Amino acid sequence: MSDAFITNGRIMDPANNIDEVGALFIANGRIAWVNGSGKPPEPQTADVYNAAGLVVAPGLIDMHVHLREPGFEHKETIATGTAAAAVGGFTSVACMANTLPVIDTPEKIEQIYDIANETAETSVFPFGSITKNLVGDELTDMRGMYSAGAVGFSDDGVTVMNSALMRDALTLSAELGFPIMVHCEEHNLNAGAVMNLGETSRKLGLIGSPNAAEDIIVARDIMLAEMTGGHLHVLHVSTAGAVELIRQGKHRGVHVTAEACPHHWVLTDKEVEKQGTNARMHPPLRTQSDIDAIIEGLRDGTIDAIATDHAPHTPQEKAQGMLDAPNGITGLETCVPLVFTYLVRPGHLTVSEAIAKMTSIPANILGIDRGTLSVGAAGDVTVIDTDLVNQVDVTKSRSKSQNTPFAGWELNGWQTFTLREGNRIGVRPRSR
Repeated sequence: MSDAFITNGRIMDPANNIDEVGALFIANGRIAWVNGSGKPPEPQTADVYNAAGLVVAPGLIDMHVHLREPGFEHKETIATGTAAAAVGGFTSVACMANTLPVIDTPEKIEQIYDIANETAETSVFPFGSITKNLVGDELTDMRGMYSAGAVGFSDDGVTVMNSALMRDALTLSAELGFPIMVHCEEHNLNAGAVMNLGETSRKLGLIGSPNAAEDIIVARDIMLAEMTGGHLHVLHVSTAGAVELIRQGKHRGVHVTAEACPHHWVLTDKEVEKQGTNARMHPPLRTQSDIDAIIEGLRDGTIDAIATDHAPHTPQEKAQGMLDAPNGITGLETCVPLVFTYLVRPGHLTVSEAIAKMTSIPANILGIDRGTLSVGAAGDVTVIDTDLVNQVDVTKSRSKSQNTPFAGWELNGWQTFTLREGNRIGVRPRSR
């Protein structure tokens, strides 16, 4: 922990409705003073940062990453994944359970915390799996994992097809207050699919997944959340139908939240023809009408949060071709500029709305004490230059993997420096 004094910045804390130029002081790793509120600063003992012309936000939170450790350290580790997160402006990440072995016991939750305490640049909050070994036929000890520090439960990568098990998981959610994070695909409708079902899949002769595969499970799980009172969180929304189902569920008072990832509101399935396996996602890239619906869902609050679904794979794995390559792309180091280039600059979201979807809202969904600049909160800060233009250079990535369709793209609005408990973390290459 360290002391830091940030001056002349645009202090933006959506949780407290703060958006004003001023200063912020971190003492002993905690927020001690913001624009005159709290203990007076003692800058002579602190690292001083001039943030003139920059946005000073709470440390960003990515509520959906794959850190791969344990079991897939050739793709990513907790050390390298959180280093990439720090470069991208994230001070906290929540990691999925589909490791090897699967994070499906209290002891494995504790193991993630132990590794993170030794190697991570950012804070790490693990999910436990909903079903044992992600098989889908028996619930895990969610009560025990929650006590051990799991922030929620997910079988991300596969759908819990057994509706009775999903009902029981949501019943526990209602009792204990944790979110159930659902990957929504009806596997009987997308067997063998490698992309979206549509004009491009037919042109390329590839098996496609219909929108209905996602929509059916979203509808089912919203009904189960309505029946049980549990907290349902829909991961990586990709279809217009899912957006509308979530909107209707919210209107009925169902405890449902949702997230969207940049690739699902920037890229269409036509990118598969241009980029091959770097455009192979799970769920797949869809059509422009789906993008439009997702952006509207972000705008009107139907979709609560922005996440990356950071999914690193080696070049050798991605070189296997569309039929055999794994799904997913990296996302931690490109999320912020994609948000500012494709959501803020066109006017879909204000800066404050965008920041909220990466700070206070995911913190509230996960129930973690992050995402705010309140006096006494963790001294996690992300500073962003909303006008900075940079080119995505994968050779400078701090992730072990470089599987991104955005290589070489020129984007606006980049993180410039990040503090975790007052200590500077992550280094972003200078602009050209």
